Amino acid sequence: MKVFIDGKYYDGRAAKISVFDHGLLYGDGVFEGIRAYHGRVFKLREHIDRLFCSAKAILLHIPMSHAHLMHAVVEACRINKIRDGYIRLVVTRGVGTLGLSPNRCKNPSVIIIADKIQLYPPALYQKGMEIVTVPTVRNLHSALNPAIKSLNYLNNILAKIEANQAGCEEAVMLNAEGFVAECTGDNLFIVKKGALLTPPLSAGALYGITRGVVMELAEEEGLTVSEPNLTRYDLFNADECFLTGTGAEIVPVVKIDGRVIGAGKPGPITRKLEEEYRVLTKNSGELIYK
Repeated sequence: MKVFIDGKYYDGRAAKISVFDHGLLYGDGVFEGIRAYHGRVFKLREHIDRLFCSAKAILLHIPMSHAHLMHAVVEACRINKIRDGYIRLVVTRGVGTLGLSPNRCKNPSVIIIADKIQLYPPALYQKGMEIVTVPTVRNLHSALNPAIKSLNYLNNILAKIEANQAGCEEAVMLNAEGFVAECTGDNLFIVKKGALLTPPLSAGALYGITRGVVMELAEEEGLTVSEPNLTRYDLFNADECFLTGTGAEIVPVVKIDGRVIGAGKPGPITRKLEEEYRVLTKNSGELIYK
């Protein structure tokens, strides 16, 4: 595997950053997770747009243009012979001192890793997963806005640990007001009476690329799509539930906090959206191999 770091490629085991990089020391940086399907990078422009928005929010200058970064991602896939895989694009504040001040970091770093990923066991996609609500709440907008995909993921990691301790792969995270925000790495959807509902961005949900794709697919299928504030009660009484994310794709949920969702198996709307998503990813995206 070859890893892109600041314009050069290094063997995977030789790819290194400085111990003084503020991305390592303080989580000072932003990232994107991107998918490649059938030799195409899916929704690359949207991911790069979101990366630049995250960087702007934390006053981080990305030392590459939008077009140059898109080209670099595609090239990293080509060099690593990726047809179906996952790309982790990272921008750190760069090397600085042991102090917090970002002004000591003169050169931000860009890192691109193109490899494979398997987020959840295949059986969960067939049978559906069980998730739990955890005590750790989503970051406040006034603290660290959840819309920023920063390198500081400790909030999500703590929630993930709590889910794992409960014997589950994923966790429902509430916001400070008690409304459903999202899961530790995925957006959450429910189906109720034939309509699709998902928490609003204002509740602490990430502006998920896959989230947006699924909402568009649902509308094309004639479904009503809305973004109301949701409570655990709404989740417990849903007809269907599923999670979405770049790494996760679409994962059915069949039990939440011990409550069986719907018929206790992946529902027909979930399965239909999975099918439409697979069709879309097969022929969409920036070509890796021309």
